[in-house]
Amino acid sequence: MSYIEEMFSLAGKTAIISGGAGAIGLLMSETLLRAGANIVVWSRSEESINNAVEHLAEIAGNKDSIFGQQVDAGEEGQVEDALAGAVERFGQVDILINGVGGNIGKSSFIDTDMETFKKVLHMNLLAGLMIPTKIVAKYWINAGVRGCIINLTSMASYNPLSGVWAYDAAKSATLNLTVASANEFAPHGIRVNAIAPGFFLGKQNKALLVDQETGDYTARGRSVIDHTPYGRFGDVKELAGATIFLASEAASGFVTGVSIPVDGGYLAHNI
Repeated sequence: MSYIEEMFSLAGKTAIISGGAGAIGLLMSETLLRAGANIVVWSRSEESINNAVEHLAEIAGNKDSIFGQQVDAGEEGQVEDALAGAVERFGQVDILINGVGGNIGKSSFIDTDMETFKKVLHMNLLAGLMIPTKIVAKYWINAGVRGCIINLTSMASYNPLSGVWAYDAAKSATLNLTVASANEFAPHGIRVNAIAPGFFLGKQNKALLVDQETGDYTARGRSVIDHTPYGRFGDVKELAGATIFLASEAASGFVTGVSIPVDGGYLAHNI
C-alpha cells in the first residue's frame, strides 16, 4: 500500500451521508466511495435516492457497496430504523456526514414568517445535526466505535447573511454544537468536525446569484464575488479534499472541533 493509500484509504469503512442525494452530499458520497468506503445515502425523496445510487453505482461498477435509504432525518424513529438497517447491511457504521440543510425565502427581520423560521431551523439544526448525531453517537459509544462526524457549517456560521434569519441562527448553532459535541465525545474517540462551504452555485441559490435571463450576476451575486478574493464561485468538486481529510483517521486522527472553510478566501476578505 502506498503512502497516500495509507493516509487516505477508507477501505472497510462505512459512511452514512444524510442528505446524500443533494449536490454537496452526492459529491461527498462520491469522494468517500472512491476512497474505498461503503456508502449509505439518506434522503427523504425516493427518486433522488434512486438517482444517487445509480450515479454511484456507475462509479463503483456495481451496487454492492452502496445502500440507499428513504429517511426523514428530522424524525428520531426513522433515523434509528435506518441506522439499524445500515448496520445490518454493512456490519458497522464509521462515518456520519450531516448534509441536510437549506433555506426558504428571504425577508426583513420584522416580516419574518415564524412558521417558515421554524421549518428552516428544523431542517438545518434538528435534521441537519441534532437527531442523526444523537442517535449515531449513542450507537458508537455503546459499540465502542471510534466514529467520525462531519457537519456542514456555512459562511453564515461566522458572519450573518442578510435576510435569512433562521438560516443564520441554525448555521451559527451548527458551528457551536460542532465544537461542543467534539468536546463531549472526545473521551470515546469520536471526532466531530465541519466543512464550511463558501458560495457554490446550486439549485437553491442560483436564481439569487445569477440572473436567469441574462446570465449576469445579480446584485447579491456581485456582492459575493466582490467579497471573495478568488473572484469566482466554487466548484462543488473542491470540497472533496477536505471531506476525505476529515474522514480519514490516519490523516486527521488528532483533529476535532474544527470547521474548515472552503470559500475562496471569503472569510479572509478585508478592505
